[in-house]
Amino acid sequence: MKLVFAGTPAVALPTLDILAARHEIVSVITREDAPLGRKRVLTPSPVASRASELGIPTIRANKLDDNVTKQVSDLQPDLGVIVAYGGLVRSPLLETPRFGWINLHFSLLPRWRGAAPVQWSIMSGDSEAGASVFQLVAALDAGPEFARLSRPIGAHETSGQLLEALSHEGAALAAKVVDDLEAGTARSEPQQGEVTLAPKITLDHARIDWSEAADVVFRRIRATTPEPGAFAVVDGLRLKILRAAPAYDTASLSPGSLENDGGRILIGTATTPIELLQVHPAGKKPMPAADWWRGLAPAQPHVADTPTTNRFDTP
Repeated sequence: MKLVFAGTPAVALPTLDILAARHEIVSVITREDAPLGRKRVLTPSPVASRASELGIPTIRANKLDDNVTKQVSDLQPDLGVIVAYGGLVRSPLLETPRFGWINLHFSLLPRWRGAAPVQWSIMSGDSEAGASVFQLVAALDAGPEFARLSRPIGAHETSGQLLEALSHEGAALAAKVVDDLEAGTARSEPQQGEVTLAPKITLDHARIDWSEAADVVFRRIRATTPEPGAFAVVDGLRLKILRAAPAYDTASLSPGSLENDGGRILIGTATTPIELLQVHPAGKKPMPAADWWRGLAPAQPHVADTPTTNRFDTP
């Protein structure tokens, strides 16, 4: 089977690898090199780098326009496979491959159609997540489904950890669908259930509101880890929260109050406190929360929730 593969981030690599070992990938489509790091060095996407290692020709494009469509059409692929490319496939590119396009999407469709399904499933308190392989159509993530898998969401699992697991499990699922399409045995069914949307996660979603319940705060931290990174603003400076956990065994604190309880750095919420484990203060390296605490002004062993002493700015 002659394939065109479209993808950009690292979560697309397991699918690219397994398909490259079993089929002919005539081209990879990925987004253009992007400036990364403090020096803003132009850097190829993970998929572009892997395609180079595999010797697969690459089309770099941030928009799947007429030029991309012409290049794909000239290759006469049998099927397009897309995993987290970061853009929409529209007509006539949608109909260019003989079998159209299939999409590996990291959700249990039709729940969480959109750009950030794993993040929203964690933030919303879902008990399970999954991956779906479906026929791409013009409407967002709405095509008939060929296959799916599901798995429980761990109580402390972050979106990065869950995406990593689903990227490998989903790769095998996508490869099986490609094999079935080649053999003529693939069957799809219309999606069933309530549609929910998963728009792109922004910095606003990652900012912690300590007036929410501890379970809600903890889900937000997990959902936005590692990207864009959960944070709070302390003394006017951003504090990125890398690891935390609910402190169900401690006495309640007023929302936003900060306390060192025998070496455990606690912050009050609307219910039980959250324990900070690892943080990344602005302008410094990541560090244990206890080290960060020792760098605060020593006059405040407990930061009360008042306008004059609460160091956490409100969202």
